[in-house]
Amino acid sequence: MGEYVDRLVTVEMRNRGMNHGIIKQIYDAARAEGGGRPLSAQAAEALVNTVKPGDVVFIVTGAGYAPEVPNGESDGPPGAASLARAIYWGLKAIPVFVTEECHAPPVVASAKAAAVMVREFDLAKNRRMGGALITAPTDRNQTKAWAEQIVEEYQPKAVISIERLGPNDQGIVHGSTGVAKECVDLGHVFVEAKKRKILTVGIGDNGNEIGFGRIYDFMRDFHPYGRETQYPGGTGVITVIATDYFLPASVSNWGAYGIAAMIAFFLKNQDLIQTPEMERKILEACLDAGGWEMRYCTSRFIVDGTAGESSMSIVQLLRDMLRLNIAEPDRGLSHGKMKEQA
Repeated sequence: MGEYVDRLVTVEMRNRGMNHGIIKQIYDAARAEGGGRPLSAQAAEALVNTVKPGDVVFIVTGAGYAPEVPNGESDGPPGAASLARAIYWGLKAIPVFVTEECHAPPVVASAKAAAVMVREFDLAKNRRMGGALITAPTDRNQTKAWAEQIVEEYQPKAVISIERLGPNDQGIVHGSTGVAKECVDLGHVFVEAKKRKILTVGIGDNGNEIGFGRIYDFMRDFHPYGRETQYPGGTGVITVIATDYFLPASVSNWGAYGIAAMIAFFLKNQDLIQTPEMERKILEACLDAGGWEMRYCTSRFIVDGTAGESSMSIVQLLRDMLRLNIAEPDRGLSHGKMKEQA
């Protein structure tokens, strides 16, 4: 199951004006560095084995900024919502979204469309009424202390990043094409989690997202902006933040869907994955709340240049793979008896 989930979510679909022809090589490097097993299966298995009912799981997301996309982009919040759905309904844990204030509206809207309501933490923790939300301080000088404080207060058992930009070796956060971003560094949450030996998972699609630190040296040499930026003196866009488990995908949302599908596989529950119809609602909710498609900064039904229907199709294929893999063996009426295996 994990082998073909990984293949599905790494099918590259990119305009040649952007970084392209890179996902297979990045995935191969990440898989080799990660020990050779399918990456979606590794991450999901770790979550299933670590997270217990009532535990808190941080889901960190948010990319894209004003003036282009003041509330962020459509890649990230839907994937976060899908993972929250599997974590809440499957693992019976409390998903807590961690993001910047500007990215909160699409995150909350996506989660609601995925049937994970965002409530006050007390209601989520003590009465199991959905997930919760934490927003970062706007002052970058406060982020490190804030990260230490929320990890201490909420005691997460796992911290997951989906399409969240991380700092390079100069401590600067970049877009994938070498443009520096004026934003807070949520990589501090992962640094603090590592100190406390908390499970971390990263999902990204272009080298600048948290998790890519696992294959930092490879990405520096391979990525078009691995060693340079669009301004003088920059040392490249690749983040130094590594995670315990890391899945590069063609679209970050798809990587999150793949891990959610593998959680559902281990729990033998197809309903943990959204239907294609729900996927449409999630994407539309994200877009309507300001999480726009990033190419032309509009509310078109698009994610990272791919039509929304492509994301719906990915979900359908994942659900069918899951359905067939967890079903009881059945040859139907036309295939005769199955050969007995030793």
